[in-house]
Amino acid sequence: MTTEDKPAAGVRSGRMDVVRRLRNFGVNPAALAFAMTTLGSCMINNIFSFYYVKLFINKYNVSEAAFHKSQVVYMVWNAVNDPLFGYLQDNSRVPCCSQRRLSILYGAPLYSLTFLLAWFPWRTYAPGDWLSGLHLTVTLCAFDSLLTFVLLAQCALFAEISSHHQSRLRLVKYSQVASLVGSSSILFCGVVSKNMEDFGAFQAYTVLIAILSCACMLYTGFHSESRFDNKGSEPEAQQYEDRPSPQSEPSFSNLRTLVLQILTNRDFLTFVVMNFCQVFMLAFFNNFTIILTEHLIPPNVLPSLAKSIMYGAGFICPQLLVLSCQSLLHGLGYYRIILLTFYTEAVMAAIMLALGPQHYYILAFFLTANMVIIQAAFSLFGLPLADIIDTDLQKYKRSSPLSSMVFGTNALFTKPAQSLAPMIVLYILNQFGYEQLKSAGADSNQSDLESLHYVMFYLVCLVPMCIAALQAVAWRPFSIRNSHTVETKYIDN
Repeated sequence: MTTEDKPAAGVRSGRMDVVRRLRNFGVNPAALAFAMTTLGSCMINNIFSFYYVKLFINKYNVSEAAFHKSQVVYMVWNAVNDPLFGYLQDNSRVPCCSQRRLSILYGAPLYSLTFLLAWFPWRTYAPGDWLSGLHLTVTLCAFDSLLTFVLLAQCALFAEISSHHQSRLRLVKYSQVASLVGSSSILFCGVVSKNMEDFGAFQAYTVLIAILSCACMLYTGFHSESRFDNKGSEPEAQQYEDRPSPQSEPSFSNLRTLVLQILTNRDFLTFVVMNFCQVFMLAFFNNFTIILTEHLIPPNVLPSLAKSIMYGAGFICPQLLVLSCQSLLHGLGYYRIILLTFYTEAVMAAIMLALGPQHYYILAFFLTANMVIIQAAFSLFGLPLADIIDTDLQKYKRSSPLSSMVFGTNALFTKPAQSLAPMIVLYILNQFGYEQLKSAGADSNQSDLESLHYVMFYLVCLVPMCIAALQAVAWRPFSIRNSHTVETKYIDN
């Protein structure tokens, strides 16, 4: 053994020791390593998406124009960076990009650091300060860049750890447990900071969460493996030398060819349309639930602690719902369950619209239930994408799957919804005086305030009702419906 081989051998030996110990406790090491990135990313992603809009609008007083400009820049970069990073990770010969675990290992510290950018103002912002708009733009682009780099690698791991449906369901199960634990960060954040009223406590809490999330993701970086981690090695290159492999020579023409091959998959296009709507819904509820709740449900009905529990439940219960539906996933498959969630959302919204805004407890339940169902369904979306990756691998007889590119191309079309949702909703609210009535204080014109509240209520009901109906129509043509009934689709390498 050469001197260079000794450190690698030591790492492998240490990994094997960890694997043996985990198996002794009945824990699947591969699933645990995969789920640790879910745990770390959930801790910071949920806090970021839930609080950043309120922070910049209400505390940093960013103007509507600056907010929209920031969202447009974010929308463009958010869409473009996913396929670029996906192409890089699937075609690069640099280990930190081509090996999934190393992408997570090196990206995790920067990912956690960019999370902290939002919570520390660059100076005391006056209303409409140009610097608050720049701060928002930098924060969104930097955080999304590292989120994309790390989570694309994790998404690729989901498809590449195993090709078996049952093994992927195990990854989903472990991920939901990790997400359940990670989502509690919202609950504790609300309690510790009094829903961001104590901003100093909020800042301290975000620093602690950033450290914990980084440690979790580093565990994945040290202990996770893909079946295709050695895709550049000589034996595997010889194994597939007779197969056409358009990704072997990175270039713009190859990128165009690969993207076109992905886009000609009808199931992929069906999924993208449905997923765009889901991302829009997630952004709508994640960004505005705290604002809508404060305006539509009086403090004497739901005090601050009760609202914190409500917000926490909106992020914790989706994982409980997915975990409780494991037998349904085995029996019915993800296609039917996802379709059922769309019908449920549309019916619930129609009932709430018929009841009206005065039923505060029902409204609180409706808001929470919507967050739960939408996030729970979204948690299953890795399964159809993994099946799409499998069919693409077989159809084009690739030497290794285009996992990151498929996830990245999907994001190219769906990520803009993350910016469109807050832009559209904020524009509508400001047309009815939200910018002037943010505080809803005693001096506010009650007639204007009532008009704003009715608009908020109609948004809460009509947005999920219309979008869920559109999703049901878009999702029905999806053809990969029975992968849960197939034991082995092809032999793992």
